Amino acid sequence: MTIKFEELGLNAEIIKALKENGFEAPFPIQQEAIPFILRGIDVIGQAHTGTGKTAAFALPILTKIRRRGPLQAVILAPTRELAVQVTAEFEKFARYTGIRVVSIYGGQSIGIQYKQLRKGVQIVVATPGRLIDHIKRRSISLKEVKFAVLDEADRMFDMGFVDDIEYILSYMREDRHTCLFSATMPREVLRLAQEYMVDPKEIRLNEKELSLNTIDQSYLVVHENEKFKHLCNFIRNKNERQTIVFAATKQRTHRLASELKQEGFKAITMHGDLSQGQRDNAMYKFRKGFEDILVATDIAARGIDVPAVGHVINYDIPADPLIYFHRIGRTARAGGAGKAISLVSQDRVDDFGRILKTTEKPIHKLNEEMGIEIPVIQQYVHIRQRHGSSNYKRYNNTSYSNGYNSSYRNNVNSKNSYRSSYRSRGPSYGIK
Repeated sequence: MTIKFEELGLNAEIIKALKENGFEAPFPIQQEAIPFILRGIDVIGQAHTGTGKTAAFALPILTKIRRRGPLQAVILAPTRELAVQVTAEFEKFARYTGIRVVSIYGGQSIGIQYKQLRKGVQIVVATPGRLIDHIKRRSISLKEVKFAVLDEADRMFDMGFVDDIEYILSYMREDRHTCLFSATMPREVLRLAQEYMVDPKEIRLNEKELSLNTIDQSYLVVHENEKFKHLCNFIRNKNERQTIVFAATKQRTHRLASELKQEGFKAITMHGDLSQGQRDNAMYKFRKGFEDILVATDIAARGIDVPAVGHVINYDIPADPLIYFHRIGRTARAGGAGKAISLVSQDRVDDFGRILKTTEKPIHKLNEEMGIEIPVIQQYVHIRQRHGSSNYKRYNNTSYSNGYNSSYRNNVNSKNSYRSSYRSRGPSYGIK
């Protein structure tokens, strides 16, 4: 049953901001999580980008904390890009509350952050390393924090932030409320939940996306600068059904669409910065077949339901496994069949490894049958240093972190054994 935000117990200031931003009814993750957080119950949410998870914790926190009081809520994010994005969402909902929200992340002048903090702030959205810097410099005190949120917890573990998270939580009061949101639930995330949360309520809304039995999934490991060539060849050799190409950013969508047009394809873009009229126009042209290829970002993937889509190509691999399943679910609609192909560049090996470990259905590797040698993988290993800082050290052709799929390791180590046998063969792109 669909309900409205007014029925969830949010205050009038937030309801007003929601209406001004076009939000009328909550998404499932919001409908499930908001009442528990308002009641002070810890929440574990399995959700990915595009499901409305930020509002699921932002709205009840904005309702519960004191206006113009001390710092009362901390949201930890794995990257500065996500920290900025989450802060923007909070500010949108907090417009009429008088609550101040500040982003704290590495790469920005700490002096700028000092000035923002001195003005008074009730919510901080931070990356772990920079927040620890502020804790040690005593420019941030966590003793009045009532809400702690770990956003994209699995990514923070993959990036080596577990010790930082535990350090930060140790500075908070024991009676705080803790929420954890994660695309997947590896053992490390569940262990942290058991140790730092009290009788949490689990909300898992995305499990149905893990089984996509009618989609033929495959992947090709290539150098970044060879991806566009393979993309064009895959598109040329497909059948007549339409294709969605997923890229990481809006800039990438524009560049890819422009280059695809230069190759003679009919392509159009879809991303979050388009107006509703532009989105509707793009989807009309794609649905009607005036454009064969839709180049889209993840934020635009929600709501794309075109039965004629036969192929999804992941030009950029997502860091979040469930985003991958959400993407490829744009094909094989209405019980039909579809194909999903992923172009895995060197810097996305670990990300695709998480996808391989999460899926219930094997994903077919194309390198060997196409005669394309797997490039040497450059590994970036997170090195912990003192004072909460971090660094990344590159290793070539080494063992893989996080138990990455052994087929990659075997293929890299044995590349010399099949190099000569495939040298004379050209790649086959038939995906009909």
